[in-house]
Amino acid sequence: MSSKAMLVWFLLVTAHVILLIDATAGLMQQPKLTEDDTVDLASKSPPEIQGIEPGDAATYFKVTTLDGEFVYPSGGLRGSVIIHAFTNKSAFLECMWSTESSLVDLVQELPDSAQVVFLSFDDSAVSDALWMRDQVHRAAMHRKKEVLTRLHFSPVPVFEQGNWLPSVLYNWGCAGHKCGLAQAAFTSEGWKMPIIVKRLDSRYDWLSARWGQSSYQLIDAGDGCEPSSSVAGAVAWVSEGNCSFFTKVQNMAKSNASGVLVYAFPGNPIQDMNCLGDECSTTLGVPASMVHLEGSVAQALRFGQMVNVSFQSTPSPHVFFGIDHQGALAEMGKMLYPSFRFINWQAQWFDFYEGLRTRLQSPAEVVSVFDKVVMHGDKGAVATVDLPSSLLDFDTVELDASLSCPGKRDSTCAHWDHTVQLFVCCNHDSPYCNMELGRWITAFRRGTGRWLTDVSSLMPMLDNSSCTFTMKTPPWAMPWVVSLNVRFSIRNQTDTGEERLRPFQLMSLYSGGTFDKNYNNRYQPIKFPIPPSTKKVELYAVITGHGSDDNSCGEFCVTSHHFLVNSIINNTRIFDSAGTPLGCTLRVQEGAVPNEYGTWLYGRGGWCDGLQVNPWRTDITRQLNMTSSDNILLYFGLFDGRDPNPTRDPGYMIMSSFLVFYK
Repeated sequence: MSSKAMLVWFLLVTAHVILLIDATAGLMQQPKLTEDDTVDLASKSPPEIQGIEPGDAATYFKVTTLDGEFVYPSGGLRGSVIIHAFTNKSAFLECMWSTESSLVDLVQELPDSAQVVFLSFDDSAVSDALWMRDQVHRAAMHRKKEVLTRLHFSPVPVFEQGNWLPSVLYNWGCAGHKCGLAQAAFTSEGWKMPIIVKRLDSRYDWLSARWGQSSYQLIDAGDGCEPSSSVAGAVAWVSEGNCSFFTKVQNMAKSNASGVLVYAFPGNPIQDMNCLGDECSTTLGVPASMVHLEGSVAQALRFGQMVNVSFQSTPSPHVFFGIDHQGALAEMGKMLYPSFRFINWQAQWFDFYEGLRTRLQSPAEVVSVFDKVVMHGDKGAVATVDLPSSLLDFDTVELDASLSCPGKRDSTCAHWDHTVQLFVCCNHDSPYCNMELGRWITAFRRGTGRWLTDVSSLMPMLDNSSCTFTMKTPPWAMPWVVSLNVRFSIRNQTDTGEERLRPFQLMSLYSGGTFDKNYNNRYQPIKFPIPPSTKKVELYAVITGHGSDDNSCGEFCVTSHHFLVNSIINNTRIFDSAGTPLGCTLRVQEGAVPNEYGTWLYGRGGWCDGLQVNPWRTDITRQLNMTSSDNILLYFGLFDGRDPNPTRDPGYMIMSSFLVFYK
């Protein structure tokens, strides 16, 4: 669009007469405005709408866009809506909108059910909207163009929207690491005012060191591609280019710099500073950030004038929130680095949750165990409930579990990921009393999580008309609010002539323990008979690895778990995604809660943050001598194909395992 056309847009917007350009016909149309649609230009405060919280229903709104109007709710709209407000004051957002891979992710991976509305906080909303649209169209040029019909760019700044969207953006707020406005503040003798510039910190998983509250001297170190003794104890000021970010930071760290500020050349955007390949295995103990070149700073350094720099984070309005398929408002969690992937993952989770709602509408007899009960301390959450009078009428048992936080905001959620286990006892004299029925892992400081887990194989545990359920995390964990329904149903199966079998007996096998050189020494072969009338035998195991030794075991290392039947057949479960950078993002569509506040993206040893632990089930009937009592089973666990042998801080395995006999 020409500069003249942009000027016309700006004048029309500020006069509150928005003219919409039909891109195909070139026609101009003027929307009808009512008194309620106008906003006082003298005020940039959000509308006086208070008390909107996550989980509340999104009400009607409309947004003027470059292509017309976006109206919510719309009769033809089926899916989720993401609201994103841009500001030029954020280096994080500048990088997200300037990086090709980020834009390509938006164009190629945004779920088909999702719409995105793009706003701007700034007076430059017209040019911002045009620029954002141009960035997206450029990324879509040779790719998936259908997505463009679901991306809506508004030239009206947030403070002139005249609907309830600004209330959420302003009142939900944003502060802390990778949230709010990260800035560098330069001072020098003779300057009347500090010079404040936006900054983008290096990737969280590359450089873990963070800027302190101190003021540092700034020393020019050229391009940083060679060590420089002059930067010892100071912050190195280096240009982009000529070598990798890793090389610059490594050289300055070797030179005993307190940190590194990389500046972008004029006209270049701020980039996402990260390591590549083998670089990522080297630990560098200094913080680093990227900023734009500030002329006054460069000039002062060139003339030998002392310049000091300090680092600050200024709270800002929120820049993202969502509306799920059912119209409920939702926080978007934390974006660990500048990429539209995080929007896509949130939209994927909205799709998952809508699918779960559909599954929960299927016929079932539902027993409510916990309804928003606080789970905390040694006791956890405990309830005794009556089961259906005739369990033989059902062949399916599912656990409908959800975790929420004490308050409506994610900020009230527990700060760490913890194991949640469900134990059941229906008869204190039963060998099944207080065995584990289900397992989940809490999300890291996010309050959206609901899962449906099939535990039909463990129906023999429910061997009485009344059962006590205990759900608990480690006693030192912060509280969670839990809900649990047990669903009894009949599978929707066509009549294939095959005999329907049901589990009638369990045999407990092995538990876990410390994953060290003695791990496998504690396990002995188990000799077992086959109960009369058995038609099928199933191996059932729930295994998760935790802790971090010198090999990152058992959370982030690849381990294998072997159940050897009759010394011949090896049934193996391998956690091959453990430690992969995006292993758990691949499970968002299964219910893994996205955009958590920790390193939720990495694959784990049999689990992900904010997800149920699915049982591993395998039919071993053909591996057994069904008429003999001499069947033998042995378990062992390996790291990298051998017995674990850490030199420090051994991890551990949590395991429950059974043989399930069907008739």
